[in-house]
This record gives sequence, C-alpha cells and structure tokens, in this order.
Amino acid sequence: MSDRKWTRLWPGAALAWLLLVAMLGWQQVGFWREGRLDSDVFALLPGSADPALQAATDALAEAASQQVVVLLRGGDWAATRAAAQAFLTHLREDGLLQPESTDAAKAIAALGVMAPYRRGLITEAQLRRLQATSPDTLADEALRRLYAPGASSGLLPWAEDPLDLWGEAWQARAGDIRRRDGLLSVPDSAGDWVLLRLRYSRPSFNLDGEPHLQRRLQAALDAATAASGMPVRMLRAGVPLHAEAAAVRAHQEISLIGLGSMAAVLLLVWLSFRSLRPLFMVALSLLVGVLCGLAATRLVFGQVHLLTLVFGATLIGVAEDYGIHYFASRQGQPGVPPRTLLRQLAPALLLALATSLLAYLALGIAPMPGLRQMALFSVAGLTGAFATVLLWFPWLDAGRPRQSPFARAIAESLHRWPRWPAGRRGWMLLALLLLPAAGGWLQLRSEDGLRALQASPPDLLADEREISQRLGLPSPAQFYLLRAADPQTLLQLEEALAGRLQAGVDEGHLRGWRAVSQLVPSIARQQRNERIVRELETALFERIRQRIGQAPGAPAPQGFWLLPEVALAAAPGEALRSQWLGRHDGAWVSLVLLEGLGQEGLARAAAAADGLEGVRWVDRSADFSAVLSRYRVLMQWLLLVGYAAVALSLWLRFRRKAWRVLAPTVLAAAISLGLLGWFGVPLQLFGVLAQLLLLGVGVDYGIFLVEHEDDPPAWLAVCLGAASTWLAFGLLALSATPALHGFGLTLLLGIGLVWLLSPCFRPAGLRTDTAPTLKGMPS
Repeated sequence: MSDRKWTRLWPGAALAWLLLVAMLGWQQVGFWREGRLDSDVFALLPGSADPALQAATDALAEAASQQVVVLLRGGDWAATRAAAQAFLTHLREDGLLQPESTDAAKAIAALGVMAPYRRGLITEAQLRRLQATSPDTLADEALRRLYAPGASSGLLPWAEDPLDLWGEAWQARAGDIRRRDGLLSVPDSAGDWVLLRLRYSRPSFNLDGEPHLQRRLQAALDAATAASGMPVRMLRAGVPLHAEAAAVRAHQEISLIGLGSMAAVLLLVWLSFRSLRPLFMVALSLLVGVLCGLAATRLVFGQVHLLTLVFGATLIGVAEDYGIHYFASRQGQPGVPPRTLLRQLAPALLLALATSLLAYLALGIAPMPGLRQMALFSVAGLTGAFATVLLWFPWLDAGRPRQSPFARAIAESLHRWPRWPAGRRGWMLLALLLLPAAGGWLQLRSEDGLRALQASPPDLLADEREISQRLGLPSPAQFYLLRAADPQTLLQLEEALAGRLQAGVDEGHLRGWRAVSQLVPSIARQQRNERIVRELETALFERIRQRIGQAPGAPAPQGFWLLPEVALAAAPGEALRSQWLGRHDGAWVSLVLLEGLGQEGLARAAAAADGLEGVRWVDRSADFSAVLSRYRVLMQWLLLVGYAAVALSLWLRFRRKAWRVLAPTVLAAAISLGLLGWFGVPLQLFGVLAQLLLLGVGVDYGIFLVEHEDDPPAWLAVCLGAASTWLAFGLLALSATPALHGFGLTLLLGIGLVWLLSPCFRPAGLRTDTAPTLKGMPS
C-alpha cells in the first residue's frame, strides 16, 4: 500500500478501532460484575457423544456442586457435642454454609410417607436373616421388644412391626451413622465424630478468587475449639472446597504471571527506550490485547475458565513483540516517519503474526472446550495487540526516540554473536548438541491423567480420603449406567447387578453400592418381600398367642406398591434423585454408584457388568485419560504438519534462506524435549501444545533476523521480545497445575534455546565495521 493511500485510510481505521475497543471495554464491565469465571475442571473437557452418559455426568456434578461434608471430633462426646453446636451457630451467622436438618422428629415424619409400603421394602440382608432364623427365635425377639421399653426404634407401633424391620431397614441404609443428642455421629475407637452436612449457598464454580469457605470453616473451627475447651479436629470434603481452592490458586497465579510479565516487559521497555511514551504505548497494546481475548472468549463461550486466564496471562510475553519491534526500529531509523516505518515493517510483522496465530489456532483443532477457549483468547489477544500497534502507534508516537546505553549494548552484541560453522565443524557441533538430547528422548514418558488439569491442596485431598473411608462415600468418577424399556425393568436390572456386587462386598473388594432399587425395589420384589414378611408375621403372632394368650390378628395383604416417582419425591429419596435420569432416547436410565472402590477393584467392577444387557461400566477418569492421550498423539502429528506448513510459507518468502529461519526452532524443540526427559518431566497434551507454540513464536525471531540482515534494531527487538516471552512462560512454570507447569517449563527451555540459536543462523551480511548501529542517535 502506498504512503498516500495509507495516509488516507489510516485515520478512519484508527477511529473505528477506537470505537470497537470502547465497546469491548463496556462489555467487560458487565462481565466482571457478573463474575462469569468457571473453575470446573470438567468444563475443559469434551462432552460425551452419548446423551444419557452426558446427562449422568451433569446430574452427578450438579448433585455434588453444593455439598460440603464436615467431621468434627473433640476429646470425649460432651466436648465434641459442644464443639459441633458452636460450629453450627457460627455458620448460621451469614448463611454461606447452611446446615441440613438433623431433627429426629422430622426424619421420622419423612419416613412416614413410605411406611405404608414397609413390608415390601425390607433389605436383602434382612430377608436372608429372617429366612435363616427359626420362628421360635423370632418370637422370642419380638417378645423382648414388647416387654423392653425403649428397645424399639419407635418408627412404628409394636403391633404393626413386631420385629422392628422398618427401623432396622433404615438403620442399614444409614450405615455407621447414628443419631445422638440431636446430632449425627460416626463411631470411632478414639471417640465418636459429629457429621455435619452443609449446603453452599453460592454457585460452586463461579468464584472471585477469595477463600470465603476456607475462612468461614476456620472461623467456625476456632469457635468450636473455644466452646469445647480442648483442640478440635476437623475433616472437610466437597466440590465447593476444591472449586474455591482452584479459584484462589488461579487468582494468585494470574497475579504472579500477568503482573510479573507486565512488570518485566515495562522494565525492559524503559531500560531500552528511556521514555514514558514507549512505556505507555506498549502497555496500551498489551491491555487492548487482553481485553480482546476476554471479550471474544466471553462472546463465544459465555464464560471464561480460570485456567484460560492463567494461560492467557502469558499472552503478555508474546503480544509485546510488535510494539517493541516498532520502537527498536524507530531507534535505528529516527528520521523515518512513523507511518512510513510501519509500512516497511508490516510484511515481517504480518508474517510473525500469522505464524503465531497458526500455532495458537492449532490448539483449537481438538474438540476440547478448554483448548478452544485458550486458542480463541490467544488469537483474539494477539490480533488486538497487533491492530493497536498498526493503527494507533503512528498517531500516538509524536516524539523522537531517545538513545539508551542498554539498547545500544544489546543491539551491537549481534556483531559479536558467533555464526553456525559450515562443513564438518557444523555437523560435529550438531551431533554434540543432539546426542545428549537423544539420551533424554529415551527417558521421556507420556502421562495423560486427569489430575494434570487440577491440583487440589494436599491437606484437602487427605481429608477427603479419610472421610470417604469413614463414610463410604461413592466416587462420581466410576459408576454403572443402566438402560431399560420401562421403570420396573430398570429396577429389576439394578437388582440383578446388585446380586453380582454383593460378591465383591463379601470378598472385601467393595464396601457397598448406592442404587434407587435399594430405596424402592421393583414391584416384583416388593410383592415377594411383602408375602414373605406377612406370612412370617402371621406365624409369629400365632406363636405369641400360644405363649401369652393374646396377639394382634393376622396382617392383611398390602395390595399397593411403591413407585420410583413417589419414593424419589419424598425426603428420604433426595440423595438418590440424581441417579434416576428418566427417559433418554426412548429408554429409562439410572445410575449405580460404588462405595469404597479402590484401584485394585476396578477390574472386578468392570467385569460385574459383563453379560447384563443394558448395563454399562463407566470409568470417567480412564475415559478422560484416553481422550487426553488420543489428542496428545493427534497433536504430535499436527505438530509435524505445522512444521511442514511453516517451512512452505518460509520458503515462499525467503527461498533458499528459509532453512536459516526454521533451523533454530527445530534444534530448540529437539533439545528441550531431551532436557524434559533428563528432568523426569512427563510429556502431556499441554507439552505437545507448548511445542506448537514454540514453533509459532520461535520462528518469529528467525524471520526478523533474516528479514533485516545484520540489523542491530531488529536484534534489539528480538532480544527484548524473547526476554519478555521467556519471563512470561518461565513464570507459568511455577504454576501448581501440572499441565501448566509442564507447558511453561517446555517453553522456558525452548524459547531460551531458540533465542540463543537464532542469531547463529543469520546470513553472512554486512561487515562488522560497516554494519548499522545505534550510534549517533539523538538523545
């Protein structure tokens, strides 16, 4: 484009960009007020192609998203009870965590809804015990309950339930949990625990980075300790706690990486140009870039994940290249007008932008929402920063560049930088670099576990493991997905599966399971149970009449049966509602969860579904690991395709010099992979993505050095850009999230190496004594 045409179009384009940025800024005001930040790790992963499986995952996530479980224990029971009461009193002050009711009267009233169906609802363990016990022994047991006040559970009068089967059934469903002094208690050899079930009153995954739950629980624990007069131990578990921990950590890392990168960039700009004008303009381009990234992600996805923000904070280390390259060129050519200079720089800047965008766009090829968010954020951010430099810098840059000894020292160091030796010496040097790297390649291993995407605090994980062991909490990551033509067939399918799972319980590989059929058996099983219990009670009353001369009459047949919709609508069915999914694709669907399942029992659990039509074993952790592994392999092939595409584009621009642009990045990638192997860092999907980004960013340095042969301002721009990028990704290596840590470490090594190697491959240009320098520039 000619200077005249550029001069005519530039004011309108700059004004249009100003209006667009203002609109995006207004949109961001609403975004931050709404708090549309997500910390759910599953939101990063692709959904299931099976609608029923996706519904199951969503239902389990929704059921767990507001629940917090706390166990408290003081010294003796009196101290523990006082501590629990003080703990609850403190929590009720602001309602952030709302305790679930433990009132015994309300619980008994809730069970009354299902009491008319009680004979059909006995457990299989009760049925086996009844069938194995003699009628005379059962009669003795019933008489003891009759003449021992307080021994009965009190759920039903003796005449209606002489063996207390109804109370026994509900106690069996409660497991080790007991009611004591109006509280739920869990027995322990060192002293009973108090169990508190709490509900978080805010959305679990939309947090502001502040540890509200942690502070509230700690304050309540302090109040409990003061009330009990002795130390109180607290165990806590729940999705909201993990979500808050992730949000707090992400907030800290965003501050560290984003502000650290910004400070490093601005310091480099100040040292190089010694003027507030470049400082302000480069900072402006970075802020507009981040604004564009946030706005585009919010517009397309509706929300922004915290890991996207952490990843996007590194954008500062890349987006500043355009502004720095502009001011470095201004120092080298102070007499050239800004618009003319930008027109001269545009081809190299556009090519550098294109290679970076290609690298970031490669992140979005995999159908993973998390990667697509990161790709869109980065592409929009880089484009926004580039447009700001191109459209606003000539208008804002009204002064003349100042000379800087720091910039001059860096720029003139290019002429002292060694070139890659030709011939045999070059091949020997290549072998010297690659042979140690090859040793690291042999030690490099892959790892595709889901834990790479989220690292909860160790103390929280330890608490959760202990609570799970004590309460037998089921894991939402492994379950059975059952399908049947109608609700009764589905309940019968659950019962058939339960028969197989009982073998695992008997062998000690499994603690138990949770299924809707435990609360509401199939009608066929209810009819069987009712008939057996009614016949047993008839014979029982006859024996009691023979002993004491009186007894209730024979019980009448029940004649009506409990249905799933009735049971799940009542309070006792609340915990199982998320496992009854209703109709999906013409079939009725439910879930069966497992309690106390360890790694050693996974194979047995999977085998339990064999041969049961309509039963599918689901291991979400293994499935997600397989997805991550598949995408890692896909991205490795895509990386090779990316190198070929970049090589072709470089050849079209530089022809026979293209290899000089690409070789430093190839060497840096090979050596960095070897170093990761020596360091014992596993190769993950994010590590491969880091290699893609290294290709997009590292090639830029070669482009600038070949485009401007032996040009000190170009070398200054490369050094400043590489230093800021290196610092940004170096800070990302400090992330507590394993995936981001590996990503940052890969780029920390790769960018540092490509920075050192790029000038070695520059063409033999002007002689050192006649090469342009920064000397003689105006102060």
